[in-house]
Amino acid sequence: MPKKLPDDLATKIEAEIARHPEGVGIVELHAALADTVSRRTLQRRLGDLAEQKNISLIGKGRGLRYCKPRILELNITEQTHAKDEVSAEVYVPVSSTGQEVLDYVRQPIQHRKPVGYGREFLEAYRPNETAYLPPEIREHLHNIGRSPNCERPAGTYARDILGRLLIDLSWASSRLEGNTYTRLDTQNLIELGQAAEGKNRREAQMILNHKAAIELLVEQAEDIGFNTFTFFNLHALLSENLLADPSKSGRLRQRIVEVSGTVFHPLGIPQQIDAYFRMILAKADAIQDPFEQAFFIMVHIPYLQPFADVNKRVSRLGANIPLIRRNLCPLSFIDVPERAYVEGTLGVYEMKRVDLLRDVFVWAYERSCQRYMAIRETVAEPDPVRLRYREALIAIVAEIVRGRQTPGEAAVHAVAASLVSPPDLDRVIALVLEDLANLHEGNVSRYRLRLSEYRAWQPMQQGGAA
Repeated sequence: MPKKLPDDLATKIEAEIARHPEGVGIVELHAALADTVSRRTLQRRLGDLAEQKNISLIGKGRGLRYCKPRILELNITEQTHAKDEVSAEVYVPVSSTGQEVLDYVRQPIQHRKPVGYGREFLEAYRPNETAYLPPEIREHLHNIGRSPNCERPAGTYARDILGRLLIDLSWASSRLEGNTYTRLDTQNLIELGQAAEGKNRREAQMILNHKAAIELLVEQAEDIGFNTFTFFNLHALLSENLLADPSKSGRLRQRIVEVSGTVFHPLGIPQQIDAYFRMILAKADAIQDPFEQAFFIMVHIPYLQPFADVNKRVSRLGANIPLIRRNLCPLSFIDVPERAYVEGTLGVYEMKRVDLLRDVFVWAYERSCQRYMAIRETVAEPDPVRLRYREALIAIVAEIVRGRQTPGEAAVHAVAASLVSPPDLDRVIALVLEDLANLHEGNVSRYRLRLSEYRAWQPMQQGGAA
């Protein structure tokens, strides 16, 4: 009797191929799936997946290997007011179910049915029973995202690459909101405090807000979580100086909002917004798998629109909470095409389907891992004394700066003596002096200092260096 094939065979094949970034041959692939499918059927399915461009082929004959495609070029017909234009665009690999969502959301808006917030979408989700990410995808993400810092304190891995993460995530997340800063512009703004010439001030503010929010997540990794305190403060940091009404920053919205470019109408009753927001956080907190947690937040925060604005930014940084806490590779959204992200979100808004957004999420995480895992070997092993006295270092630097003291050994010793064990005192003093010498406008937030405090102390820094 022929073997009954599983309904998700294509997904299993794609997941197995994704485990081999350099490609996998038919022999190894069949060995991994022998209990599921015959070699002949596997070859047919591989042919179908290649034709659908869900996988790519490398080599020929016995050297033929199958691999997950990187970025695909799609010819898209764009609707404009004047005429139809055909143009090529960069997109991410799309699954067959994701393609169904894509086909729907690319219809003219007049052909899509207006919909409201579907309460049952959230209510039906059962943590650790419902899964937006199938087991094979979660396993794949764990395999590629695992870091050597798993057993260290929460946030260790993110702190190791903090300089790069601040720039990458601030730039990439802002770009998804239409920000025109380049990565180099972003680097100059964050590291040197130099705003790009000819750019809107709001764009610089958006990037600096991201920087502050990322520092919160990394520096307080052991304290943050899926709770109202974390998410209200995330919103307050990300929305600072960007809302018409500053009092809305860090608070749930009390009025109806409209989302442009969609037929979706968000929930409008404040009491229900509050109730469902708390339900989202409670369910996210109960989810055991960090990647399912991350994706759940990316789905439900924008869908509810709990804040007057800045919801997607909150969801993107909120998605990093479980990754930072578990010392997994963070999700920077580097190179994610804006249109793919927007259309994946539209699929949630208008269809309550996560398929296309899931394709974007998985590809985005693979891209982030390629970037950060490639540089992992170049990151120095964390100094154990610096790690042990992280809070003391912050406090000592802050006291020296706020007291406008010259950064000398005697001044640092006077502050550090009561905070550090005698055997480590000399080493901590050396680290503080190093941090004070390297302090600049682009990293003062790391020491919980205001820019005005740093500028008032800066002459002392220069005097100490002299």
